[in-house]
Amino acid sequence: MFATVDEVKALLGRGKSLVLAGEEDLLRAVPQGSWIGGTIPYFMTEDGGRTSRERIFVQPVPTLAHARAPVVYGLDSIAKIGDESPDNGYTILILPAFSAIHQQYALEAPQYHDLFLKTIGGWISGMHLDDIGKRSPLVFDGTRSESFGDKGVALHVELPNSHRAELAIVNIFEPSEGDVIQFPSSGFSANECTVNGETRNFCEYFSSKKLDSRLPLVADFCGALINVSIRELDTAKGEVQFYAPIFQGVSYRLARPVGSYPERFSAAIPAGVNAPAFSCNCVLNYLYGELEHKKTGLLQGPMTFGEIAFQLLNQTLVHITVSPVA
Repeated sequence: MFATVDEVKALLGRGKSLVLAGEEDLLRAVPQGSWIGGTIPYFMTEDGGRTSRERIFVQPVPTLAHARAPVVYGLDSIAKIGDESPDNGYTILILPAFSAIHQQYALEAPQYHDLFLKTIGGWISGMHLDDIGKRSPLVFDGTRSESFGDKGVALHVELPNSHRAELAIVNIFEPSEGDVIQFPSSGFSANECTVNGETRNFCEYFSSKKLDSRLPLVADFCGALINVSIRELDTAKGEVQFYAPIFQGVSYRLARPVGSYPERFSAAIPAGVNAPAFSCNCVLNYLYGELEHKKTGLLQGPMTFGEIAFQLLNQTLVHITVSPVA
């Protein structure tokens, strides 16, 4: 739902629990209530891709569910999110981009206790690209009207035994048949790598091959294809920076070109998934796929600086559906 501040106020007045995405000034105008939010001005709406500083994207918690009070997580507590996520239900987690907690979660979440036994999705808040260096990504705890640039906020949603939540990802990227790339250490940047077992400077390798930095590196994690998007090639330093961490010893390949982003997403989204409880996609897909003003048929939601499906993802559509138990 793409709403004005007044429409959001009306939903809260009716006792709704909400997950909100919008510009900082708009979120600060939302009254106290059962909601969490994060800053972002890019969205996929029923009218197509939109960049808006005037409206908020609203994802209500299903009526049959119960949302606990929002939880604010810091560096010392984020590892407990798997333990605190409901056994039957789901958790929406929002982290501010470029923060220490964003990096810690990205690197360490796969080792958190019970993380993959729960249903944990979410996204990374950001800002308008014109505001980089002028504003900071924020997350909001609506129950206290507080915002944070160094903490995460989560909404734990409990479901009745008659229903279950399911998290899924839609990744339109596949690894090419090209070189196998590995890195000697994990992190958000890399100098050295091995290419088919030969040690190389990754930036020099990437530039010399004239590879397309809009395509992510792709690795197979136990059957799930996980992307690592390239943020910057710094030829002066011989360093490549990423939007998500590369992991030591994992084999990566550059993705194949995708052609039409809308067509690939539409073909990849499972039939019947049209009104999920939560959905988000990546701002890089929004930009590289030129989705603004295009009616794509994609699932609606914020276009974010990173997606969370248990662990941090890039250039991936994430959605959570709530369905009756078969």
